[in-house]
Amino acid sequence: MSARAIDEPHRVSSQLELLFDLTFVVAVAAVTAQFAHDIAGGHGLAGLVPFLQVFFAIWWAWMNFTWFASSYDTDDVAYRLLTMVQMAGVLVLAAGVPAAASHSAYGVITLGYLVMRVGLVAQWLRAGLEDPARRRTAFRYAGGIAFLQLGWLSRLVLVETGVLPASFGLPFFVCLAALELAVPWWAERARATNWHPYHIAERYGLFTIILLGESVLAASRGVGRALEADAVGGPFVVIAVAGLILLFALWWLYFLGPAGDGLSDRRHRSYLWGYGHYGIFAALAALGAGLEVTVEKSGHGVAASPALGYAVAVPVGVCLALLWAVHVIVVAEPIMYPAAVLGCVVIVLSLPLATPWIGVAGMVAAIAAVCVLLVAVTIWTAAAGSRTGARRHDHVTDDELT
Repeated sequence: MSARAIDEPHRVSSQLELLFDLTFVVAVAAVTAQFAHDIAGGHGLAGLVPFLQVFFAIWWAWMNFTWFASSYDTDDVAYRLLTMVQMAGVLVLAAGVPAAASHSAYGVITLGYLVMRVGLVAQWLRAGLEDPARRRTAFRYAGGIAFLQLGWLSRLVLVETGVLPASFGLPFFVCLAALELAVPWWAERARATNWHPYHIAERYGLFTIILLGESVLAASRGVGRALEADAVGGPFVVIAVAGLILLFALWWLYFLGPAGDGLSDRRHRSYLWGYGHYGIFAALAALGAGLEVTVEKSGHGVAASPALGYAVAVPVGVCLALLWAVHVIVVAEPIMYPAAVLGCVVIVLSLPLATPWIGVAGMVAAIAAVCVLLVAVTIWTAAAGSRTGARRHDHVTDDELT
């Protein structure tokens, strides 16, 4: 298991990585469906913290595997078997989502997370044994991850036995999550791993597509329940069409700039770029839950309630703001301008207040229109900048010839 080259040509996701992502489809679908259930029951705020906690476990396990594979994907028998162990952990975690959300019982989720992390620790130990140049880095990863598993198990035992008051559960979680985020920074100080910038950019793009697909799936569940209840009408059609346009606009905005080039030129900003995606991914998953509920309830007299509108507006606003933030981290010349993004975020977050007058369908359609407008403005400004740059280049060339 030797480190792969950071400039390896034509590096793309392996077939095993694509199979690995399919298990996360199950986990994301489970947490999204549970959050949609909370929103539909009027407990969206109460379900938000469990949603973010479970999604952190899903995202962090996926991200750790992704960056490890970018450096050490050997695709041999041992690597495949240890990857299968991590996939099994994802499925166990997904099975524990309902109990965690409804009864705050995190035993199954902790077990699934532990299985995933054990598989990754074994991968890092193997890398340390077989790659002497980065042995210290690999063993730091293995030691840090293993140590924190003791922390997660201790949290579970203390909460379940009542030794730790329930009010201390969230602060304990935040501390452990912060330490998890610190492990890569600490480990890479010994010597940086050979992650491939274009491979990483592709992997994040694929996970973004998975989350957008989950939103489509969630909305389709809402469509199915609305059809079963015979609650199909004009608002139903408007929300369904506007939701699809909204997801397409967010997809367009995410893939506006080539992240691989930026990561290649600014490897030192990879932490901010990679960690910033937690908010983007969580917002896209939450948007799926919001769309599911709005579609389902489109014919049940919820037009006068702004609360349902925020289930769509808040994820979209967060997603737009973070899309701009992670974009400017790695690019030399930003394509998305802060004034345009800020204006769209303010409008999107304000639209639920108008729900009593325009209805939930009108609110979702307006949010979709704002995002489409942002796409159009961004494309137009990028094209104008390209024309200006081309004219300047031609002018300089003429001067040089003269």
